[in-house]
Amino acid sequence: MGLPFRHIVIQHDEQMALEENIWSPKYVNAYLLKGNVREPIQLRYRGGHTREYPKRSYEIVRGNETIHLNAEYDDPSLIRNALSFQFFEWIGVPCPKAHHCQLILNEQSQGVYLEIEAVDSNFFRQRKIPVQSIIYAVNGKANFSLINPDTNERKASLFKGYDLVKGKDSDRQRFKLFILKLNTLKNLQLYKYLSANLDIENYLHWLAGVVFTGNYDGFDQNYAIYLHKIKRYYRIIPWDYEGTWGRNCYGKRVDSDLVRVAGYNRLTKNLLAFTRVRRRYKEILKEILAKTFTVKKISPGIYQMYREIAPYIYRDNARKWPFHVFEEEPALIQNYIHERRKIIAKALSEL
Repeated sequence: MGLPFRHIVIQHDEQMALEENIWSPKYVNAYLLKGNVREPIQLRYRGGHTREYPKRSYEIVRGNETIHLNAEYDDPSLIRNALSFQFFEWIGVPCPKAHHCQLILNEQSQGVYLEIEAVDSNFFRQRKIPVQSIIYAVNGKANFSLINPDTNERKASLFKGYDLVKGKDSDRQRFKLFILKLNTLKNLQLYKYLSANLDIENYLHWLAGVVFTGNYDGFDQNYAIYLHKIKRYYRIIPWDYEGTWGRNCYGKRVDSDLVRVAGYNRLTKNLLAFTRVRRRYKEILKEILAKTFTVKKISPGIYQMYREIAPYIYRDNARKWPFHVFEEEPALIQNYIHERRKIIAKALSEL
């Protein structure tokens, strides 16, 4: 069938407004073409350092639906995000849907993009998850700590590093209290508080997913946390997994032992200090190691994505990496799995 198209039309003055400040959170008006039908949309750039790249990522708002079009510019495989989300789904952590497409902007091909579902109210509605608040971890200050990692001083606000995308000020205050409590309560009091306010089982599966995929940035940013409306505890969802499977977020190859098996951030440290939690985490790691994180299980997904996008990557003149690097990526990812399995198996005895 071939990759689907996303065909966007934007008027000159709106495009100039977009270019005037690439860091602006404001949307401009554009259209999404479907045959001869023009559907009005809102459009803006998205991402951090990637906004300065020649191939940029976009956020589209269409009615009540938000869509991310990721250029995946630093990832020579263009599949790391999608592969990571598939892996998280396998281990029981809800993830955004993702699929590749071709982006056409004003009749000009922009190459291959990854279309990713936004983690918003619509995300939870489709999965029938009642949600009260949604919080994005938007930078490295979202480390579940009282301390700003940039200054090593106490944060001016315990909401530093976070963005409330759904909820009220009371939800912001509730999360700040959660950060305060997990940093000040001790021993049994802390365990009881975390058990009542955090889905620990979900968190440990998420932690395992970050550790297996090797997302160094995944512990203190690149996640969404939400408050379940009925159960009244926090759950966590991964986000932005381009820097995984043997490469970092800039596309540089990294050693397979870059991410320690015990993970990072204050919440992880406090949870794993409890014997019963650490024991459960080891059980999860062993189960994933045996059933899911294997070359046999993951390779079909790798090659399916490769078969779908390879012809279009070859014609994508906006890509960063030479085509031969793209062709070598399945072997690199498989080698990472081999090496990472050994590292995690060895580390289990030390947890």
